[in-house]
Amino acid sequence: MKAMILAAGKGERLRPLTLHTPKPLVRVAGVPLIEYHLRALAAAGFSEVVINHAWLGQQIEEHLGEGARFGLSLRYSAEGEPLETGGGIFRALPLLGEEPFLVVNGDIFTDYSFAELSRPLAGLAHLVLVDNPAHHPVGDFRLDRGQVADAQAGQPSLTYSGIAVLSPSLFAGCQPGAFKLAPLLRAAMAEAQVTGERFAGRWVDVGSHERLAEAEQLLEPGR
Repeated sequence: MKAMILAAGKGERLRPLTLHTPKPLVRVAGVPLIEYHLRALAAAGFSEVVINHAWLGQQIEEHLGEGARFGLSLRYSAEGEPLETGGGIFRALPLLGEEPFLVVNGDIFTDYSFAELSRPLAGLAHLVLVDNPAHHPVGDFRLDRGQVADAQAGQPSLTYSGIAVLSPSLFAGCQPGAFKLAPLLRAAMAEAQVTGERFAGRWVDVGSHERLAEAEQLLEPGR
């Protein structure tokens, strides 16, 4: 199975850090955020990783190179302008092949074991969900006996972690350009084609200075 790291975000809320540094290269406890993913993917047995980029993307390619120091083969999907999550993945499909692939947001910090996702995909997508963080209390989806459905008022919900396995068939009928992933997932959910799991380990959406500090705290000795 191949993997894709979504790394095209501009990181507006992490300014001024991201004025001259792409968000995936912002350091958490001295290490560029994206390197935690690369090391975890290699440890989980992945060998081929696709990385999309837009804002200051050349810095990402220059820093990571072809991936040999991580034990990986890296390929890049450069976007002239951000294509959002769905459009970015769709553009990279020729690099990902015809089999299901793992996708992970480049701006999260987690100790999730990517090896857990090497099992066969049942349907069009499998999502890793987490308890709703303080900055997103309403959540995204609900999990019912392994199936994922849209969140509904008054029912327990969970937040999409930014980790998933997707089938290329999820993008059937899509056209090049910028579009979101969520509508595709919700359409697949309506057909009972999205499975999921709840992850209770370490996870931070590093989208602000406060959450960057939270990720660094998790790496302190003894935490």
